[in-house]
Amino acid sequence: MSKGTKIPGYMQGKGRNPRGIIGDREIRYKCSLQNTILDVLRGRPGWQEVPGQNNVQQNVQANTKQQGQQSTGQPPSNTGKAGSGTTTTQGTTFGNKASDGDWDFYWCDREWLHQNYDTMFLYEHQKILHFRNHYELTRKNLMVKNLKRLKKQTEREQGKAEGLSFEFFPTTYELPSEYHIFVEEFKKNPGIIWIMKPAARAQGRGIFLFRRLKDITDWKKGEYQPLSDPNRDAPETYVVQRYIENPYLIGGRKFDVRVYVLVVSYNPLKVWLYRSGFARFSNTRFSLDSIEDTYVHLTNVAIQKNAPDYDPDKGCKWSTQQLRKYLSAKHGVDAVRKAYKGIDNIIIKSLQSVQKIIINDKHCFEMYGYDILFDSDLKPWLIEINASPSLTASGKEDYELKFGLLNDLLNVLDLENRLTGKEKRIGGWDLLWEDGPILADDGNMECVPNGNTTTIPNSFLGCHNDRKRQLRELYMAAQSVKKT
Repeated sequence: MSKGTKIPGYMQGKGRNPRGIIGDREIRYKCSLQNTILDVLRGRPGWQEVPGQNNVQQNVQANTKQQGQQSTGQPPSNTGKAGSGTTTTQGTTFGNKASDGDWDFYWCDREWLHQNYDTMFLYEHQKILHFRNHYELTRKNLMVKNLKRLKKQTEREQGKAEGLSFEFFPTTYELPSEYHIFVEEFKKNPGIIWIMKPAARAQGRGIFLFRRLKDITDWKKGEYQPLSDPNRDAPETYVVQRYIENPYLIGGRKFDVRVYVLVVSYNPLKVWLYRSGFARFSNTRFSLDSIEDTYVHLTNVAIQKNAPDYDPDKGCKWSTQQLRKYLSAKHGVDAVRKAYKGIDNIIIKSLQSVQKIIINDKHCFEMYGYDILFDSDLKPWLIEINASPSLTASGKEDYELKFGLLNDLLNVLDLENRLTGKEKRIGGWDLLWEDGPILADDGNMECVPNGNTTTIPNSFLGCHNDRKRQLRELYMAAQSVKKT
Protein backbone atom coordinates (compact mmCIF):
# COMPACT_ATOMS: atom_id res chain seq x y z
CA MET A 1 0.00 0.00 0.00
CA SER A 2 1.14 3.55 -0.65
CA LYS A 3 1.43 5.98 2.22
CA GLY A 4 -1.71 7.77 1.08
CA THR A 5 -3.84 4.65 0.92
CA LYS A 6 -6.58 4.51 3.54
CA ILE A 7 -6.77 1.30 5.55
CA PRO A 8 -10.19 -0.29 6.21
CA GLY A 9 -11.25 -0.33 9.85
CA TYR A 10 -11.08 -4.12 10.10
CA MET A 11 -7.37 -4.07 9.19
CA GLN A 12 -5.41 -3.43 12.36
CA GLY A 13 -3.55 -0.14 12.19
CA LYS A 14 0.01 0.09 13.47
CA GLY A 15 0.31 3.85 13.21
CA ARG A 16 0.94 5.95 16.30
CA ASN A 17 -2.09 7.75 17.69
CA PRO A 18 -1.24 11.45 18.05
CA ARG A 19 -3.48 11.69 21.14
CA GLY A 20 -2.09 8.62 22.87
CA ILE A 21 -3.76 5.62 24.49
CA ILE A 22 -6.40 6.40 27.11
CA GLY A 23 -4.83 6.78 30.53
CA ASP A 24 -5.77 9.41 33.05
CA ARG A 25 -7.03 11.80 30.37
CA GLU A 26 -10.65 12.43 29.48
CA ILE A 27 -12.44 10.05 27.11
CA ARG A 28 -13.64 11.81 23.98
CA TYR A 29 -16.85 10.60 22.35
CA LYS A 30 -19.10 11.22 19.38
CA CYS A 31 -22.80 10.37 19.21
CA SER A 32 -25.16 10.56 16.24
CA LEU A 33 -28.38 9.98 18.21
CA GLN A 34 -30.42 12.33 20.35
CA ASN A 35 -31.99 10.11 22.99
CA THR A 36 -31.03 8.16 26.12
CA ILE A 37 -27.54 7.24 24.92
CA LEU A 38 -26.63 10.91 24.59
CA ASP A 39 -27.83 11.53 28.16
CA VAL A 40 -25.68 8.63 29.38
CA LEU A 41 -22.57 9.84 27.56
CA ARG A 42 -22.98 13.43 28.72
CA GLY A 43 -23.53 12.35 32.31
CA ARG A 44 -20.55 10.00 32.48
CA PRO A 45 -17.66 11.37 34.62
CA GLY A 46 -14.50 12.04 32.67
CA TRP A 47 -16.17 11.80 29.25
CA GLN A 48 -16.10 14.78 26.91
CA GLU A 49 -18.16 15.33 23.76
CA VAL A 50 -16.16 16.05 20.61
CA PRO A 51 -17.54 18.97 18.60
CA GLY A 52 -17.68 18.32 14.89
CA GLN A 53 -19.70 17.86 11.75
CA ASN A 54 -20.95 14.37 12.50
CA ASN A 55 -22.28 14.89 16.01
CA VAL A 56 -25.89 14.88 17.05
CA GLN A 57 -26.69 18.53 16.37
CA GLN A 58 -25.98 18.04 12.65
CA ASN A 59 -27.44 14.53 12.57
CA VAL A 60 -30.98 15.26 13.78
CA GLN A 61 -32.36 15.52 10.25
CA ALA A 62 -30.57 12.37 9.10
CA ASN A 63 -31.70 10.35 12.11
CA THR A 64 -35.28 11.51 11.79
CA LYS A 65 -35.31 10.10 8.30
CA GLN A 66 -33.51 6.93 9.34
CA GLN A 67 -36.06 6.24 12.10
CA GLY A 68 -38.59 5.82 9.32
CA GLN A 69 -36.45 3.07 7.84
CA GLN A 70 -35.86 -0.41 9.19
CA SER A 71 -34.19 -1.08 12.54
CA THR A 72 -33.38 -4.59 11.40
CA GLY A 73 -30.37 -3.60 9.38
CA GLN A 74 -30.93 -3.36 5.63
CA PRO A 75 -27.55 -2.96 3.93
CA PRO A 76 -27.85 0.50 2.34
CA SER A 77 -26.42 1.58 -0.98
CA ASN A 78 -23.37 3.81 -0.82
CA THR A 79 -24.10 7.29 -2.09
CA GLY A 80 -20.66 8.66 -1.32
CA LYS A 81 -17.38 7.71 -2.95
CA ALA A 82 -14.96 5.76 -0.79
CA GLY A 83 -11.89 7.75 0.07
CA SER A 84 -13.27 11.02 -1.29
CA GLY A 85 -12.96 12.78 2.07
CA THR A 86 -16.66 13.56 2.41
CA THR A 87 -19.71 11.35 2.31
CA THR A 88 -23.29 12.39 1.77
CA THR A 89 -25.74 10.48 3.97
CA GLN A 90 -29.48 11.17 3.85
CA GLY A 91 -29.02 14.82 2.97
CA THR A 92 -26.34 15.49 5.59
CA THR A 93 -22.69 15.93 4.63
CA PHE A 94 -20.12 14.51 6.99
CA GLY A 95 -16.44 15.31 6.90
CA ASN A 96 -13.66 12.82 7.48
CA LYS A 97 -13.44 13.74 11.17
CA ALA A 98 -14.37 10.29 12.43
CA SER A 99 -11.17 8.85 11.01
CA ASP A 100 -8.74 11.47 12.26
CA GLY A 101 -8.16 9.92 15.69
CA ASP A 102 -9.84 12.75 17.59
CA TRP A 103 -12.31 10.46 19.37
CA ASP A 104 -12.16 7.35 21.55
CA PHE A 105 -15.78 6.17 21.37
CA TYR A 106 -18.37 6.67 18.64
CA TRP A 107 -22.04 5.71 18.89
CA CYS A 108 -22.79 6.02 15.19
CA ASP A 109 -25.85 5.12 13.15
CA ARG A 110 -25.76 2.20 10.73
CA GLU A 111 -25.94 4.34 7.61
CA TRP A 112 -22.88 6.35 8.63
CA LEU A 113 -20.90 3.18 9.33
CA HIS A 114 -21.74 1.69 5.94
CA GLN A 115 -20.66 4.90 4.24
CA ASN A 116 -17.37 5.30 6.11
CA TYR A 117 -16.15 2.01 7.57
CA ASP A 118 -14.08 0.86 4.60
CA THR A 119 -12.13 4.12 4.50
CA MET A 120 -11.51 4.54 8.25
CA PHE A 121 -8.25 4.15 10.10
CA LEU A 122 -8.96 2.99 13.66
CA TYR A 123 -6.38 3.26 16.42
CA GLU A 124 -5.80 0.53 18.98
CA HIS A 125 -8.06 1.93 21.70
CA GLN A 126 -11.01 3.23 19.62
CA LYS A 127 -14.47 1.67 19.92
CA ILE A 128 -17.36 2.06 17.48
CA LEU A 129 -20.93 0.73 17.40
CA HIS A 130 -21.86 -1.95 14.81
CA PHE A 131 -19.95 -4.58 12.92
CA ARG A 132 -19.60 -3.90 9.22
CA ASN A 133 -22.09 -6.52 7.98
CA HIS A 134 -24.37 -6.82 11.03
CA TYR A 135 -27.35 -7.14 8.68
CA GLU A 136 -26.46 -10.82 8.12
CA LEU A 137 -28.23 -11.43 11.44
CA THR A 138 -30.74 -8.58 11.55
CA ARG A 139 -32.39 -8.73 8.13
CA LYS A 140 -35.25 -11.22 8.51
CA ASN A 141 -34.50 -13.20 5.36
CA LEU A 142 -30.73 -13.39 6.00
CA MET A 143 -31.27 -14.37 9.63
CA VAL A 144 -33.37 -17.38 8.61
CA LYS A 145 -31.01 -18.28 5.76
CA ASN A 146 -28.03 -18.39 8.14
CA LEU A 147 -29.95 -20.36 10.77
CA LYS A 148 -31.08 -22.93 8.20
CA ARG A 149 -27.51 -23.36 6.99
CA LEU A 150 -26.12 -23.94 10.49
CA LYS A 151 -28.97 -26.33 11.28
CA LYS A 152 -28.16 -28.45 8.20
CA GLN A 153 -24.47 -28.44 9.05
CA THR A 154 -25.23 -29.50 12.64
CA GLU A 155 -27.49 -32.35 11.48
CA ARG A 156 -24.83 -33.51 9.04
CA GLU A 157 -22.00 -33.47 11.59
CA GLN A 158 -23.82 -34.30 14.85
CA GLY A 159 -27.05 -36.00 13.84
CA LYS A 160 -30.75 -35.20 13.52
CA ALA A 161 -31.28 -35.13 17.29
CA GLU A 162 -28.88 -32.22 17.73
CA GLY A 163 -30.64 -30.43 14.90
CA LEU A 164 -33.75 -30.24 17.07
CA SER A 165 -32.02 -27.52 19.10
CA PHE A 166 -32.72 -25.21 16.14
CA GLU A 167 -36.49 -25.65 16.29
CA PHE A 168 -37.06 -22.13 17.60
CA PHE A 169 -37.99 -20.21 14.45
CA PRO A 170 -41.21 -20.77 12.47
CA THR A 171 -41.28 -22.35 9.02
CA THR A 172 -40.12 -19.48 6.80
CA TYR A 173 -39.73 -18.75 3.08
CA GLU A 174 -38.38 -15.75 1.20
CA LEU A 175 -40.63 -14.14 -1.38
CA PRO A 176 -40.67 -13.85 -4.29
CA SER A 177 -37.62 -16.12 -4.77
CA GLU A 178 -39.11 -19.12 -2.89
CA TYR A 179 -42.72 -18.56 -3.90
CA HIS A 180 -43.18 -21.97 -5.53
CA ILE A 181 -41.70 -23.82 -2.57
CA PHE A 182 -43.99 -21.88 -0.26
CA VAL A 183 -47.06 -22.76 -2.34
CA GLU A 184 -46.26 -26.47 -2.02
CA GLU A 185 -46.01 -26.12 1.77
CA PHE A 186 -49.18 -24.03 1.86
CA LYS A 187 -51.19 -26.72 0.08
CA LYS A 188 -49.97 -29.38 2.51
CA ASN A 189 -51.46 -27.42 5.45
CA PRO A 190 -54.75 -25.89 4.33
CA GLY A 191 -56.47 -23.52 6.71
CA ILE A 192 -53.48 -22.44 8.78
CA ILE A 193 -52.49 -18.79 9.16
CA TRP A 194 -49.35 -17.28 7.64
CA ILE A 195 -47.74 -13.93 8.34
CA MET A 196 -46.00 -11.72 5.75
CA LYS A 197 -43.17 -9.38 6.80
CA PRO A 198 -40.96 -7.04 4.77
CA ALA A 199 -37.40 -8.33 5.12
CA ALA A 200 -35.90 -4.95 5.93
CA ARG A 201 -38.57 -2.86 7.64
CA ALA A 202 -39.32 -2.41 11.33
CA GLN A 203 -41.95 -1.23 13.82
CA GLY A 204 -44.58 -3.53 12.32
CA ARG A 205 -44.81 -1.69 9.00
CA GLY A 206 -46.00 -3.76 6.05
CA ILE A 207 -46.91 -6.85 8.12
CA PHE A 208 -50.18 -8.71 7.52
CA LEU A 209 -51.73 -12.13 8.18
CA PHE A 210 -53.54 -14.30 5.62
CA ARG A 211 -55.21 -17.68 5.13
CA ARG A 212 -55.77 -17.65 1.36
CA LEU A 213 -53.22 -17.66 -1.45
CA LYS A 214 -55.17 -15.06 -3.40
CA ASP A 215 -54.31 -12.56 -0.66
CA ILE A 216 -50.76 -12.51 -2.04
CA THR A 217 -51.44 -12.79 -5.77
CA ASP A 218 -49.29 -9.71 -6.37
CA TRP A 219 -46.31 -11.80 -5.39
CA LYS A 220 -47.17 -14.40 -8.02
CA LYS A 221 -47.36 -11.66 -10.64
CA GLY A 222 -44.02 -10.28 -9.49
CA GLU A 223 -42.50 -13.74 -9.82
CA TYR A 224 -43.41 -14.15 -13.46
CA GLN A 225 -42.92 -10.61 -14.74
CA PRO A 226 -39.50 -10.22 -16.42
CA LEU A 227 -37.26 -7.44 -15.16
CA SER A 228 -36.28 -6.33 -18.67
CA ASP A 229 -37.86 -2.93 -18.08
CA PRO A 230 -35.13 -0.83 -16.39
CA ASN A 231 -37.73 1.56 -15.02
CA ARG A 232 -39.53 -1.13 -13.03
CA ASP A 233 -38.21 -2.00 -9.59
CA ALA A 234 -37.82 -5.60 -8.49
CA PRO A 235 -40.47 -6.75 -6.01
CA GLU A 236 -39.65 -5.93 -2.39
CA THR A 237 -38.24 -8.90 -0.50
CA TYR A 238 -40.60 -10.36 2.11
CA VAL A 239 -40.51 -13.35 4.38
CA VAL A 240 -43.60 -15.47 4.89
CA GLN A 241 -43.78 -17.45 8.13
CA ARG A 242 -46.17 -19.89 9.66
CA TYR A 243 -48.01 -17.85 12.26
CA ILE A 244 -47.78 -19.03 15.87
CA GLU A 245 -51.48 -19.53 16.56
CA ASN A 246 -51.13 -20.51 20.23
CA PRO A 247 -49.20 -17.66 21.88
CA TYR A 248 -48.97 -17.56 25.66
CA LEU A 249 -51.58 -15.11 26.92
CA ILE A 250 -51.69 -12.99 30.06
CA GLY A 251 -55.05 -11.39 30.72
CA GLY A 252 -56.11 -12.69 27.31
CA ARG A 253 -53.49 -10.59 25.54
CA LYS A 254 -50.52 -11.57 23.42
CA PHE A 255 -47.02 -10.33 24.23
CA ASP A 256 -43.39 -10.70 23.23
CA VAL A 257 -40.21 -10.08 25.21
CA ARG A 258 -37.43 -7.66 24.30
CA VAL A 259 -34.07 -9.12 25.35
CA TYR A 260 -30.82 -7.15 25.12
CA VAL A 261 -27.64 -8.92 23.98
CA LEU A 262 -24.16 -7.41 23.74
CA VAL A 263 -21.51 -8.93 21.47
CA VAL A 264 -18.00 -7.55 21.96
CA SER A 265 -16.28 -10.10 19.71
CA TYR A 266 -17.20 -12.72 17.12
CA ASN A 267 -13.77 -14.37 17.10
CA PRO A 268 -13.75 -15.62 19.76
CA LEU A 269 -17.47 -15.25 20.33
CA LYS A 270 -18.04 -13.24 23.54
CA VAL A 271 -21.65 -12.55 24.52
CA TRP A 272 -23.29 -10.65 27.39
CA LEU A 273 -26.99 -10.89 28.35
CA TYR A 274 -28.76 -8.06 30.18
CA ARG A 275 -30.96 -9.00 33.13
CA SER A 276 -33.61 -6.37 32.52
CA GLY A 277 -35.87 -5.95 29.53
CA PHE A 278 -39.60 -5.76 29.02
CA ALA A 279 -42.62 -7.65 27.74
CA ARG A 280 -44.72 -5.74 25.19
CA PHE A 281 -48.43 -6.53 25.26
CA SER A 282 -51.06 -6.07 22.61
CA ASN A 283 -53.77 -3.57 23.50
CA THR A 284 -56.61 -5.90 22.48
CA ARG A 285 -57.52 -9.40 23.64
CA PHE A 286 -56.19 -12.15 21.39
CA SER A 287 -58.46 -13.84 18.86
CA LEU A 288 -57.96 -15.68 15.56
CA ASP A 289 -61.35 -14.48 14.32
CA SER A 290 -59.99 -11.13 13.12
CA ILE A 291 -56.56 -11.73 11.62
CA GLU A 292 -56.64 -8.34 9.91
CA ASP A 293 -56.61 -6.48 13.27
CA THR A 294 -53.00 -5.44 13.90
CA TYR A 295 -53.82 -4.32 17.46
CA VAL A 296 -54.54 -7.97 18.27
CA HIS A 297 -51.57 -9.64 16.62
CA LEU A 298 -48.66 -7.15 16.57
CA THR A 299 -47.09 -6.09 19.86
CA ASN A 300 -44.85 -3.33 18.47
CA VAL A 301 -45.23 -0.14 20.51
CA ALA A 302 -45.27 1.85 17.25
CA ILE A 303 -48.46 -0.07 16.33
CA GLN A 304 -50.12 -0.29 19.74
CA LYS A 305 -49.82 3.42 20.59
CA ASN A 306 -52.24 4.17 17.74
CA ALA A 307 -54.98 1.91 19.12
CA PRO A 308 -58.22 3.84 19.83
CA ASP A 309 -58.26 2.92 23.54
CA TYR A 310 -54.50 3.04 24.15
CA ASP A 311 -53.57 4.59 27.50
CA PRO A 312 -50.15 6.33 27.17
CA ASP A 313 -49.77 6.56 30.96
CA LYS A 314 -50.45 2.88 31.53
CA GLY A 315 -48.76 1.65 28.36
CA CYS A 316 -48.52 -2.01 27.47
CA LYS A 317 -45.29 -3.13 29.15
CA TRP A 318 -44.12 -5.34 31.98
CA SER A 319 -40.54 -5.55 33.17
CA THR A 320 -38.83 -8.90 32.68
CA GLN A 321 -38.68 -9.14 36.47
CA GLN A 322 -42.49 -8.86 36.67
CA LEU A 323 -42.88 -11.43 33.92
CA ARG A 324 -40.52 -13.96 35.51
CA LYS A 325 -42.26 -13.65 38.88
CA TYR A 326 -45.67 -14.15 37.27
CA LEU A 327 -44.59 -17.20 35.27
CA SER A 328 -42.77 -18.73 38.25
CA ALA A 329 -45.82 -18.33 40.47
CA LYS A 330 -48.06 -19.93 37.89
CA HIS A 331 -45.85 -22.70 36.48
CA GLY A 332 -43.06 -23.20 39.02
CA VAL A 333 -39.40 -22.20 39.06
CA ASP A 334 -38.15 -25.27 37.16
CA ALA A 335 -40.53 -24.79 34.23
CA VAL A 336 -39.55 -21.14 33.90
CA ARG A 337 -35.85 -21.96 34.17
CA LYS A 338 -36.27 -24.45 31.32
CA ALA A 339 -38.08 -21.85 29.22
CA TYR A 340 -35.40 -19.23 29.83
CA LYS A 341 -32.69 -21.77 29.03
CA GLY A 342 -34.39 -21.97 25.65
CA ILE A 343 -33.82 -18.22 25.23
CA ASP A 344 -30.11 -18.73 25.95
CA ASN A 345 -30.06 -21.41 23.24
CA ILE A 346 -31.72 -19.04 20.76
CA ILE A 347 -29.14 -16.33 21.45
CA ILE A 348 -26.09 -18.55 21.10
CA LYS A 349 -27.30 -20.53 18.07
CA SER A 350 -28.28 -17.39 16.18
CA LEU A 351 -24.91 -15.74 16.85
CA GLN A 352 -23.03 -18.90 15.89
CA SER A 353 -24.95 -18.95 12.59
CA VAL A 354 -23.16 -15.74 11.52
CA GLN A 355 -19.94 -16.14 13.50
CA LYS A 356 -17.87 -16.98 10.41
CA ILE A 357 -19.65 -14.42 8.23
CA ILE A 358 -19.53 -11.26 10.33
CA ILE A 359 -16.43 -9.17 9.66
CA ASN A 360 -14.87 -9.35 13.11
CA ASP A 361 -13.10 -6.19 14.26
CA LYS A 362 -11.86 -5.67 17.80
CA HIS A 363 -12.87 -2.01 17.54
CA CYS A 364 -16.54 -2.89 16.98
CA PHE A 365 -19.33 -4.01 19.30
CA GLU A 366 -23.03 -4.64 18.80
CA MET A 367 -26.05 -4.36 21.08
CA TYR A 368 -28.91 -6.42 19.67
CA GLY A 369 -32.57 -6.32 20.62
CA TYR A 370 -33.98 -9.87 20.44
CA ASP A 371 -37.76 -10.26 20.19
CA ILE A 372 -38.92 -13.54 21.78
CA LEU A 373 -42.42 -15.00 21.86
CA PHE A 374 -43.62 -17.73 24.25
CA ASP A 375 -46.27 -20.15 23.05
CA SER A 376 -48.89 -21.77 25.29
CA ASP A 377 -46.40 -24.51 26.22
CA LEU A 378 -43.85 -21.88 27.37
CA LYS A 379 -41.64 -22.67 24.40
CA PRO A 380 -39.68 -19.58 23.27
CA TRP A 381 -39.66 -18.61 19.59
CA LEU A 382 -37.34 -16.16 17.85
CA ILE A 383 -39.36 -13.48 16.07
CA GLU A 384 -36.61 -11.12 14.93
CA ILE A 385 -33.33 -9.47 15.91
CA ASN A 386 -32.85 -5.71 15.82
CA ALA A 387 -29.50 -4.02 15.15
CA SER A 388 -30.71 -0.69 16.51
CA PRO A 389 -33.26 -1.35 19.25
CA SER A 390 -35.12 1.80 20.24
CA LEU A 391 -33.33 3.87 22.88
CA THR A 392 -36.07 6.47 23.14
CA ALA A 393 -37.89 6.03 26.46
CA SER A 394 -41.67 5.74 26.58
CA GLY A 395 -41.89 6.64 30.28
CA LYS A 396 -39.98 6.99 33.55
CA GLU A 397 -39.43 3.25 34.12
CA ASP A 398 -38.42 2.72 30.51
CA TYR A 399 -35.93 5.59 30.76
CA GLU A 400 -34.38 4.16 33.94
CA LEU A 401 -34.07 0.75 32.28
CA LYS A 402 -32.38 2.10 29.15
CA PHE A 403 -30.15 4.52 31.06
CA GLY A 404 -28.85 1.68 33.25
CA LEU A 405 -28.55 -0.64 30.24
CA LEU A 406 -26.38 1.83 28.32
CA ASN A 407 -24.32 2.90 31.32
CA ASP A 408 -23.52 -0.73 32.05
CA LEU A 409 -22.66 -1.31 28.39
CA LEU A 410 -19.97 1.36 28.73
CA ASN A 411 -18.84 -0.33 31.95
CA VAL A 412 -18.42 -3.62 30.05
CA LEU A 413 -16.37 -1.94 27.32
CA ASP A 414 -14.28 -0.41 30.14
CA LEU A 415 -12.50 2.35 28.23
CA GLU A 416 -11.38 3.67 31.63
CA ASN A 417 -9.47 0.41 32.26
CA ARG A 418 -10.89 0.01 35.77
CA LEU A 419 -11.69 -3.73 35.63
CA THR A 420 -9.58 -6.90 35.59
CA GLY A 421 -11.11 -8.43 32.43
CA LYS A 422 -12.18 -11.59 34.28
CA GLU A 423 -15.59 -10.36 35.45
CA LYS A 424 -18.70 -12.51 34.89
CA ARG A 425 -21.15 -9.78 35.86
CA ILE A 426 -20.90 -6.04 35.30
CA GLY A 427 -23.97 -4.14 36.54
CA GLY A 428 -26.92 -5.74 34.78
CA TRP A 429 -24.84 -7.57 32.16
CA ASP A 430 -24.00 -11.26 32.72
CA LEU A 431 -21.31 -12.97 30.64
CA LEU A 432 -23.20 -15.74 28.85
CA TRP A 433 -20.59 -17.09 26.45
CA GLU A 434 -16.87 -16.71 25.86
CA ASP A 435 -15.77 -19.26 23.28
CA GLY A 436 -17.97 -21.63 25.30
CA PRO A 437 -20.67 -21.46 28.01
CA ILE A 438 -19.96 -19.51 31.20
CA LEU A 439 -21.05 -21.11 34.48
CA ALA A 440 -22.45 -19.07 37.36
CA ASP A 441 -20.69 -18.37 40.63
CA ASP A 442 -22.34 -19.40 43.90
CA GLY A 443 -22.88 -15.79 44.89
CA ASN A 444 -24.84 -14.98 41.75
CA MET A 445 -27.80 -17.31 42.07
CA GLU A 446 -30.85 -15.14 42.75
CA CYS A 447 -33.13 -17.06 40.35
CA VAL A 448 -31.78 -20.57 40.77
CA PRO A 449 -33.34 -23.14 43.14
CA ASN A 450 -31.22 -24.72 45.87
CA GLY A 451 -29.00 -27.56 44.77
CA ASN A 452 -25.93 -28.20 42.64
CA THR A 453 -24.87 -24.98 40.92
CA THR A 454 -21.84 -26.29 39.06
CA THR A 455 -23.78 -26.72 35.81
CA ILE A 456 -25.94 -23.57 36.00
CA PRO A 457 -25.24 -21.12 33.13
CA ASN A 458 -24.41 -17.54 34.01
CA SER A 459 -27.79 -16.35 32.75
CA PHE A 460 -30.24 -14.34 34.87
CA LEU A 461 -32.77 -12.72 32.57
CA GLY A 462 -35.56 -11.26 34.67
CA CYS A 463 -33.74 -11.81 37.97
CA HIS A 464 -33.19 -9.27 40.75
CA ASN A 465 -30.93 -6.54 39.43
CA ASP A 466 -29.28 -4.44 42.14
CA ARG A 467 -26.83 -3.11 39.60
CA LYS A 468 -25.59 -0.07 41.54
CA ARG A 469 -24.58 -2.11 44.59
CA GLN A 470 -22.97 -4.73 42.38
CA LEU A 471 -20.96 -2.10 40.52
CA ARG A 472 -19.66 -0.54 43.75
CA GLU A 473 -18.48 -3.92 45.01
CA LEU A 474 -17.07 -4.85 41.61
CA TYR A 475 -14.93 -1.73 41.27
CA MET A 476 -13.67 -2.00 44.84
CA ALA A 477 -12.63 -5.61 44.24
CA ALA A 478 -10.98 -4.78 40.91
CA GLN A 479 -9.05 -1.92 42.50
CA SER A 480 -7.75 -4.24 45.21
CA VAL A 481 -6.62 -6.80 42.64
CA LYS A 482 -4.81 -4.19 40.60
CA LYS A 483 -3.01 -2.83 43.67
CA THR A 484 -1.65 -6.27 44.44
